[in-house]
Amino acid sequence: MRKFFKPLLVGATVAAFSMGVSTHALSAQTIKISHQFPGGTIDEGDFRDRLVRKFAAEVEKQTKGELKFEIFPASSLVKTRAQFAGLQKGSLDMTLYPLAYEGGKIPEVNITLMPGMVTSYEQGQRWKGAPIGKALEKKLEDNGVKIISWVWQAGGIAAKSKIVEPNDVKGVKIRGAGKNMDLMLKAAGGSITNIPSNEVYNAMQTGVLDAGVTSSTSIISFRLEEVGDHLTSARKNTFWFMFEPLLMAKSTFDRLTPAQQKIVMNVGASLEQFGIDESKKDDFKAAEIWEKAGKKVYDMDDAAFAKFRAVAKESAWAQFAKDVDDGQKWIDMAVDVK
Repeated sequence: MRKFFKPLLVGATVAAFSMGVSTHALSAQTIKISHQFPGGTIDEGDFRDRLVRKFAAEVEKQTKGELKFEIFPASSLVKTRAQFAGLQKGSLDMTLYPLAYEGGKIPEVNITLMPGMVTSYEQGQRWKGAPIGKALEKKLEDNGVKIISWVWQAGGIAAKSKIVEPNDVKGVKIRGAGKNMDLMLKAAGGSITNIPSNEVYNAMQTGVLDAGVTSSTSIISFRLEEVGDHLTSARKNTFWFMFEPLLMAKSTFDRLTPAQQKIVMNVGASLEQFGIDESKKDDFKAAEIWEKAGKKVYDMDDAAFAKFRAVAKESAWAQFAKDVDDGQKWIDMAVDVK
C-alpha cells in the first residue's frame, strides 16, 4: 500500500503545484510604487505623481485588472534614498527616481546628471535609442532594475542671492543633487551639501543651504519661493538636466507574463511625451510663480552657460573620465547624441 500510495501523492502534489502556478499567473497582482514627490490626482499636482497615476490607470485598464497598483507619494512607503535599493532587493516594485542619487554605488549613472552635457529635452530623449541609452539600460538591468519610462527634467537655481554665472557660486552653500554637479559647483567655489530635493526647503529655511539646484517641478512643488529670493530659471539655458525615469524591479518585471510586459513597456513609452511637455511647462511656471511672489528671476544667457560648461568639462567631465571604468567612452557616447 505504501509503495502504491507514494507515487499517487507525488503526482497529486505536482498537479496541485502546476494548478497553483497557473492560477497565480492569471490572478491579479498588486504592484507598489513609491516616490519622493508630493501626491495629487491624475489631473492635478506634481506631474511626476500624475505620470505614475496615468501609468497605473492605463496598465490596469489594458490588463483588464490583472495588474493593480498602490501608489505611495512623498516617500511615505520607502524613504527617498532607499527606493532604488528596494527595487534591487525586490521589496519595492516601482519608483520614479532621480537616477544620479545612485552614483555612489553605480558610478556610471552619474552621466545622467553631468553638468552642461544634455542641453534640451529632445536631446536627452534621443539617448533612448542611442548607444549611450542601451549601455545605461544594460547597466541598470545588470543591477536588477528596468527602465519603463524615460523622463528628463531641466532645473534652475533657487537661491538667497543672484547666481547666473560661475563667479556667483563662490562662498555659497549650495546643493547640486549629484556627484558631477557637485564637482562643478565646488570648482566654481561653492560649499556643497548633498540632500534629496524634498529636503531643500528645510535646509534653505534653516541656513544649511544658501541655494539649491533642482528641477523646475521640484522648485514649484516644494514651494522654494518661500525660502529663496532669486531664481535662475531653465526657460532659456541650464547646465542642469537630470534623468528621472520610471523604474521597475527586474524581479517584478520578470514575474509578469509576456503580454503584461508588453503592455507595461508600451504604456511607459506612451507617457514620455507627456513628461517632456509637462517639464517644459514647469520651466515657465516656476518663473511665473517667483515673479508673482515678488522675487527676482533671471534667465541664463549663452555666455553664462558657456562659462559653466567650461568649468564642468575641466572638473566633472574630467573626473568622471578618470574615475569610472570606460568613463571617457561613456562621455563620448553621450556627446555623440546631438
